[in-house]
Amino acid sequence: MKLLIGLGVVGGLLVAADRVAVGVAEDQAADAAVSSGWLTSKPTVEIGDVPFLTSAVAGELDQVDLSSDGMTVTDGKEKVTVRSFRASLSQVKFTDSYRGVTVGRGDGQGVVDYKDLAKFMRGGGLLNLEYAGPGEVKAAMPAGGITGKMHSEGNDVVVDNLQLTGTASALKGLAGDLLKPQRFHLTGLPKGLSLAEAAPEQGGVRLRFTVAPGTTLGH
Repeated sequence: MKLLIGLGVVGGLLVAADRVAVGVAEDQAADAAVSSGWLTSKPTVEIGDVPFLTSAVAGELDQVDLSSDGMTVTDGKEKVTVRSFRASLSQVKFTDSYRGVTVGRGDGQGVVDYKDLAKFMRGGGLLNLEYAGPGEVKAAMPAGGITGKMHSEGNDVVVDNLQLTGTASALKGLAGDLLKPQRFHLTGLPKGLSLAEAAPEQGGVRLRFTVAPGTTLGH
């Protein structure tokens, strides 16, 4: 009985040590995400490897998830916030005494509000953007509006196939630049991230990203 109690105590201490170690590692990974410029505020980081110390000794983690509202993107002029950003990383190796990490694979996503996205389109007529269905956006204007397709090409977000709706369609010959495709290039993506998709949704435009293999976060 004493032996069983002793083994139970040792097991409990090992579990406690594992949880302390994973907490330290999560905190260091969160700091690395900020110091690398990925995020402007410290994210929540969750390491899914259990037990953590076994993976740490092996030198590679299978699952690291981070979440934050502190990510921004820019077109070189305007800067907007990506809310509810989530990233899932794997084949993660800690470097520099846990002050940095190297990512083997990963992806992420977040949402940009339509009112913020319109900052990239000033002068083009597509203000007051709204969701218009899968892959489509619309902008209200007197006596009708404009609808268009939204998608990504590389790190560009593109709105094209623009059409006037309602009685505004009678003004097609006078619309001029309003119906020209609009494109803006995201120049300020965090290191290692590439835009994979721009998908209109009810609550905003969901941006999906891929993480380049070998991306290093840290000082």
